[in-house]
Amino acid sequence: MQDFNGKVVVITGGATGIGFALAKQFAQQGAHLVLAGIQLDRLEEAAKALREDAAQVEIFECDVTHRDQVEALANFAWDKLGRVDVIVNNAGVGPIPSTVIDATPEDVQKVLNVNLFGVWNGVSVFGKRFVAQGTPAAIYNIGSENSFFNAIPEGAGYVVSKHGVLAMTVALREEVPPHIDVALICPGLVLSELAKETQEGMATDKYAALVMKQILAGKFYIVSHAFNLVRMQARWREIEAAFATYAPRYKNDVEFDVRTLGVKDNWYPRYPNAGEDIPV
Repeated sequence: MQDFNGKVVVITGGATGIGFALAKQFAQQGAHLVLAGIQLDRLEEAAKALREDAAQVEIFECDVTHRDQVEALANFAWDKLGRVDVIVNNAGVGPIPSTVIDATPEDVQKVLNVNLFGVWNGVSVFGKRFVAQGTPAAIYNIGSENSFFNAIPEGAGYVVSKHGVLAMTVALREEVPPHIDVALICPGLVLSELAKETQEGMATDKYAALVMKQILAGKFYIVSHAFNLVRMQARWREIEAAFATYAPRYKNDVEFDVRTLGVKDNWYPRYPNAGEDIPV
């Protein structure tokens, strides 16, 4: 989606940090906003600040880990504004520091509940309505540099949650009908309440402006923080070296490729985008 003038944009975790900065960007594009979050006072403060520039700002208390509350958010948005065009699944929590071995299942689940399953709730609830609505729509999920490599020592639960958002969003992109755009927003270190321990991140408004530039360009991977590429390339060099040694390419090596077989044998009849770049 490249025109947000008059469109209705719902942002979870929209009262602070990246969510609030993105709300300002959408307001500048002429969007009507619905901000969702778990702290009513912060939502009220954000709405007051945004109403100077936004066409309309509504707020709604919502804990994304509870699907019924996400359904209530959707009901509120459609009842109040008559439609929704964009969902930004931004609500998230930071890591609970621990090694993989010492992490408790309860702590890992707390992070997954918000960062992965909370996003999934937003995708599912709003996605179904976007499909039924049939008009141009967009789903923007907040991943992380941690979707691509481990940026945080002793933060595996958080890294797992963001790897999960990557996997889910890539799958989503090929499953939705053509009128729904999908993108994965992957922040690095940004000044926000999620990174309270440092004051050395990218300015939040600067980051949000970079995100909006890529959204308007219709990109799927929305990136920043240039040095991330070095970290990603290090991972891929190790993977490529393993394949070069133990599973090198050979003529007709697609014989066991699941995607190639799937397209050839029509395993993906519902998803026309599933095999676009797969040789058969």
